[in-house]
Amino acid sequence: MNTQDVPTYLDRRNRNQTANDTTNERKALDVEKAGDEDCQESRLSLRERLKHFTWAWFTCTMGGGGTAILLAEQPHKFHGLYTIGVIAFIFNIVVFLTFCTAMALRAAIDPKRFLKTFTHPSEAFFFGSFWLSIASILGGIQLYGITYGPAGTWLVDAIRVLYWIYAAFSICNAVQQYFLFMWITPRRPLPFNPSWFLPNYSSMLTGTIAALIADSQPPVHRMPILISGLALQGLGWMVCLVLLTVYFYRMMEDGLPPPSLRPGMFIPVGSGSYTIVALIVQAQAIPRDYGYFAKHLSAVDTLQTMALFTGIFLWVFMFWLFAIATLSCLSGIRNMSFTLTWWGMIFPNVGFVIATIEIGKQLNSEGIMWLGSVMTILLVALWLFTWVNAIRAVWRKKIMSPGKDEDKGL
Repeated sequence: MNTQDVPTYLDRRNRNQTANDTTNERKALDVEKAGDEDCQESRLSLRERLKHFTWAWFTCTMGGGGTAILLAEQPHKFHGLYTIGVIAFIFNIVVFLTFCTAMALRAAIDPKRFLKTFTHPSEAFFFGSFWLSIASILGGIQLYGITYGPAGTWLVDAIRVLYWIYAAFSICNAVQQYFLFMWITPRRPLPFNPSWFLPNYSSMLTGTIAALIADSQPPVHRMPILISGLALQGLGWMVCLVLLTVYFYRMMEDGLPPPSLRPGMFIPVGSGSYTIVALIVQAQAIPRDYGYFAKHLSAVDTLQTMALFTGIFLWVFMFWLFAIATLSCLSGIRNMSFTLTWWGMIFPNVGFVIATIEIGKQLNSEGIMWLGSVMTILLVALWLFTWVNAIRAVWRKKIMSPGKDEDKGL
């Protein structure tokens, strides 16, 4: 080595040493920062965590209520199934009341922030899951208290009153949520979110509740329930068709959502599935000797046939949506972490399974009904699996923590 090269060599070595020192300092700072963040997370108080209790939590109770309804509607029953269903139903009511308390505390802790949840792009539409939870509870009251339960005529009258109250609130919610979002939400353009379906589902499920309660009502009350239920079911289905167009256009343009959000792709499956249930069950509840149908004797049979074959027509479309959502989740399962969107796998698929069972009952097909029973077992297992992951995520502060929920950026 020449003498004149020594300074150059030393300079180069010093520069490398300085660069290594800088890199090590940055790594140390990153580790320290990560440690500070972990320490900060570990010190989160209950008050701080309640600030991040979002409306998306009610997707849990709408799924739980739907699961209880599904257990009651099984074509193949065994001793103790009714008791299991009642336990699931009561458990869901307790969870729902707990969530309502948590949401009330969130509103009391930070009222201004709470009001913004109704227009925040990521959280606002999950308010619809609150109403869907109520719808599933009403369906459970009918099935476990009246259809298969011991309740008297007082509950028949009570469920009718609750139906009309829910119908009024659900249509108001379906109108105001979309209007407020278009009027107040400032940021444009916004990525499409499957939660956009939920406010409309709250009105659409009015038709499903009407189908469940109509048969136990006297004809003078049954006909208004059936007509209003059919009208609101039609509203829900037509709006869902519009949203489905936007939904697929966005996915064809932008590709699939991030893996952790792909379970939400099952939400559109419920649109046609609950429409199938509403049409078939409402047609079966039509009073043959009352009003219009007393004068048109063949109308009932005609409508029942139309409802069945329309249901079969829609079922294949819902299966197509279900298959795409399933493949999308499987393709990203290795990179999938828990989010509250996972509950989107439960409630819509409850409708899909019940639709399958109702078609099987009308066709008197044991094969289709057994398919519905197998689907029920898988869905109940998925419901339990989702509960386990939700509890783990809360315990590990993966949700209900700053910057990790639907209220991010609120």
